[in-house]
Amino acid sequence: MKHTGLALIGLLAAGAANAQSEAELLEAAKAEPPMTVYAVTGKIVDTAEAFSAKYGLSVTGKKVNESGQIELLLGEGQSGNVVGGVSLAADAATIASQLIGQGIVESWVPPDLVDHLPESALDPLVVVSDPHVWAYNTEAYDSCPVSNVWQLVDPEWTSRVAIMDPLDKANYADWFNQLDEHHDAAMAAAYEAHYGKPFDATEGSATEVWVKGFAGNGVLLADSTGVADAIGAAGQSSPFFGMLSTAKFRDNVDKGHKLGFCADVAPFSGWLYPGLGVIAKGTPSPNTAKLFISYLMTAEGIAAQSVDGKVPSDPRVGLPAEEASGIAAHLGQLMVWNNAGSQSDLDRRQDWQDLWRTSLK
Repeated sequence: MKHTGLALIGLLAAGAANAQSEAELLEAAKAEPPMTVYAVTGKIVDTAEAFSAKYGLSVTGKKVNESGQIELLLGEGQSGNVVGGVSLAADAATIASQLIGQGIVESWVPPDLVDHLPESALDPLVVVSDPHVWAYNTEAYDSCPVSNVWQLVDPEWTSRVAIMDPLDKANYADWFNQLDEHHDAAMAAAYEAHYGKPFDATEGSATEVWVKGFAGNGVLLADSTGVADAIGAAGQSSPFFGMLSTAKFRDNVDKGHKLGFCADVAPFSGWLYPGLGVIAKGTPSPNTAKLFISYLMTAEGIAAQSVDGKVPSDPRVGLPAEEASGIAAHLGQLMVWNNAGSQSDLDRRQDWQDLWRTSLK
């Protein structure tokens, strides 16, 4: 795989300057103090324990949500008391557009992986991507009842769709911006496919019109568990349709849910949210942090998350056969996040949240 661009030149130069072997990193890490890792998933606790056992180091995993990680990273960086040496899957737009530039965190790519990762995962490093997908209840429907997102603004689906609230989950507002800036032509094409006439751009972009209509169609807003229950709980006569992370498909086993992935939805069956892995500048455990990042990039290190459908950036790792959603067969149907648009995502986040808020019914 060939990579181009100034960012990559910087990565290669940094890699050449920091191309320590695993043994060298481990030896240096042994002299460092214990380290904490922040991640949005509670599974980071088990991952940190496995890492500590493997390398004889002391690393603690702590579950912290996206905005909480940003607050911790900023506070610790500004105070000089850095506890969290690694952050995984915080607010991608804020990390990429602000914290790296402010010198609060840095992206480090294991040099041996540069030629194996897609360019979109290099700057900053994407450890995994979290698929958020359209889903339905397989007990109530023989197949997915929706094939086009514009159906979700029609009366047929009034008060029958559930998602997490974009006012609470910034990545959903950023998803709107990603669609608008990079895929609005596809949204317009989906409109024409559904309604049989070209989209009229006098009312705004296709994405803006869809967001207004979607928010105004009585959508149910809930946390991830509430959305999964509304869509997938067994025994429902008229279950909700909706969007959720593939991690919730484990409820099919844990709770007897009937969640099914909706393939072939126009223009996308979902989106891949980047889980950035960054190192806190000023951490007293920089070698431990690098070793942990390298560990996360392996099948062993990411196993606790890949079993929930989190997609490793290294295509050689892949997803395990027991992953519940079956997303591995449909990755080409998902919108790939454009990290180069992070500044716009952050700048326009409030605008999309305001549009959502004022359109809700």
